[in-house]
Amino acid sequence: MPTTAPYGSWKSPITSESIVAEAVGFGGVALDGGDIYWLESRPSEGGRRVIVRRAPNGDTEDMTPRPFNVRTRVHEYGEGDFAVSDGVIYFTNFEDQRLYRQPVGGEPQPVTAEPSLAGGLRYADFVVDTARNRLVCVHEDHTAGGHEPVNTLAAVSLADGAITTLVSGSDFYAAPRLSPDGSQLAWLSWDHPNMPWDGTELWVAPVSGDGHLGVPALVAGGPAESILQPEWAPDGRLYFASDRTNWWNLYRRNGDGQVEPVTAPLDREFGKPHWVFGMGTYGFVSAHRIICGINNRGSWSICSLDTGTGQLEDLDLPQAELGRTDLKVDSGQAVFAAGSPSQPVSIQRLDLADNSVASLRRASATRVDAGYLSTPRAIEFPTENGLTAHAFYYPPRNQDYAAPEGEKPPLLVKSHGGPTAATSVSLSLSIQYWTSRGIGVLDVNYGGSTGYGREYRDRLKGQWGIVDVDDCINGARHLVERGDVDGSRLAIDGGSAGGYTTLAALAFRDVFQAGASHYGVSDLAALAQDTHKFESRYLDSLIGPYPERQDLYEARSPIYHTGGLSCPLILFQGLEDRIVPPSQAELMFEAVRAKGLPCAYIPFEGEQHGFRRAGNIRRALDGELYFYSRVFGFELADDVEPVDIENLQL
Repeated sequence: MPTTAPYGSWKSPITSESIVAEAVGFGGVALDGGDIYWLESRPSEGGRRVIVRRAPNGDTEDMTPRPFNVRTRVHEYGEGDFAVSDGVIYFTNFEDQRLYRQPVGGEPQPVTAEPSLAGGLRYADFVVDTARNRLVCVHEDHTAGGHEPVNTLAAVSLADGAITTLVSGSDFYAAPRLSPDGSQLAWLSWDHPNMPWDGTELWVAPVSGDGHLGVPALVAGGPAESILQPEWAPDGRLYFASDRTNWWNLYRRNGDGQVEPVTAPLDREFGKPHWVFGMGTYGFVSAHRIICGINNRGSWSICSLDTGTGQLEDLDLPQAELGRTDLKVDSGQAVFAAGSPSQPVSIQRLDLADNSVASLRRASATRVDAGYLSTPRAIEFPTENGLTAHAFYYPPRNQDYAAPEGEKPPLLVKSHGGPTAATSVSLSLSIQYWTSRGIGVLDVNYGGSTGYGREYRDRLKGQWGIVDVDDCINGARHLVERGDVDGSRLAIDGGSAGGYTTLAALAFRDVFQAGASHYGVSDLAALAQDTHKFESRYLDSLIGPYPERQDLYEARSPIYHTGGLSCPLILFQGLEDRIVPPSQAELMFEAVRAKGLPCAYIPFEGEQHGFRRAGNIRRALDGELYFYSRVFGFELADDVEPVDIENLQL
């Protein structure tokens, strides 16, 4: 018989300690002969990233010895950190950003010289050019002395570490890919102020015997067409994803140079926004068959695609929600990170002989009885201008408890980062942490999110701080009007861009009664003037050009409008964050404190953009829960470390 207790006061087996215990995040995947490699980020090791190898006999071992930390800082967000070929691993080490080579069974040895400035030369997105004994990669030079680092495509000699520039002149490069015979190189490029989901160009150039490139040819793309993931088929045809019909569908260049669609037009996405390197969503079994991930309005499936007929077959896999890592395929298997609403993301191996699936490594070792898990419900709701927005609603669920009759639960609205990203319905214990305590969660894919076509993504152009806020508010109102949640206990949180949406919702609207910003933006002008190259012109499309439209930046910056704040706020911030500097949170905290509102600020030493250390992840979760318990007046069933809340008067 369930115990009756108020929402928020339910005791849950999903604790912050259990969430980080033996938890890992996944980065890239690589296949080399019969070996499978993947990258793990480990909170228990301070966020250190380790390459793991699984041998054909099933034995698994860590390849990266301490103190090495496999993580590139190209574009700051990185990924594309390693490659493997013929039993040799090539990777970037975080501390010095040098390239290293490590044979299986051996120790890492530096390939590139130590730069005069640590991290001054950076490398990412590798392809091994075996015939020429080199790596081809994206190269970012912070030593050139200009206003911005210089990005190029470069070749790094594996004999002496010499760096040769192959392609230059554009602001950004990604996805260098050699044809199967090594005679052609394909790549993506784009220029300010575009982001890669706005407009990119796909180029191909012949590669001479000595490694120099011939005259490049433009295959597809432009300022208003986003190209993703160029890949060479075994027969030498070049495939890629393009949003030229509103959705990222697959195309290919034939031998005569003509581009054609691989399938009939589909209102689905074959790709993800290029926030990080190496985010592949398809690969070749053969010239005639592709294994691919397809996003249908926020939910993923894994399919088999016949390249001749264009026919798709849903493989109906139990875990198909692709994580942020890439999908790799060879003739006998597909390996990828994916989860489901009832299972956390794990490294999955699909045997193509019989479509059987094996889970090789779970992101979380914690196993929770289904009676404590809330299942996400996809909802559509009306928003401004007669449009529809999307979200996933997680109602409270705990098999041991029931709420008093007539009580409705508090609601936590989550605004994802990016903002051109999307939420996932893979099992997130960080969401279940809330629902198992009796707090509903609304995970919003506001206008601007991916997975719903380019038109939906473009809703945010010039409207950041408006459309995202509208959609979060209208999603909450929709649940209140349906009678699902308590309209007097609405909270909102988010990290990075989601933190900005949180702060904007609190400063410009009077709907939420509390909020939590995790490394969120409070001053848009400061962000425009002090951020890294990759995003330095992003706000041109989201807000307007700076300083020409300084008026818009000030009008939409929460720091200038704290007078509109009327509810409690807690802020969490990494003190080494280069993307959103700590001053953003500190200024916001001082302004809210001076206004006399309940507020708290929790800084984390050694953290950058996002929290990677187990203790800090725990502190952020528990601290936010404690804050809401004091604001909304419910007793906690757990013994949680208190937070010092300024101006709290209950």
